[in-house]
Amino acid sequence: MTGRECGGCLKMRETADGVILELYVKPNSRQFRIQTEDDELVVFCREAPVGGRVNRELMKELARVFHKRVEILSGYASRQKQALVRDVSIDEVSEMLSKHV
Repeated sequence: MTGRECGGCLKMRETADGVILELYVKPNSRQFRIQTEDDELVVFCREAPVGGRVNRELMKELARVFHKRVEILSGYASRQKQALVRDVSIDEVSEMLSKHV
């Protein structure tokens, strides 16, 4: 996959399918929220890491933030994940994230 990268900002890159975000997930949080720490996108999820519950919450909540379909590409059993936000540009993702971070 080749595409445009966001220079000097969070780890994300644009592809023909959408934008791939590199995330660090922290389960068992009080509320779902997104923040940045050292140029890394950290997502706090309410669910426990059991039976894919965190992954389902992550896809559902990110789809709500971006108003687009979201898929997890890698890291199903890890806290480090890559998620694809479909049919969106890197500029749109940056704008939407700035409202939620």
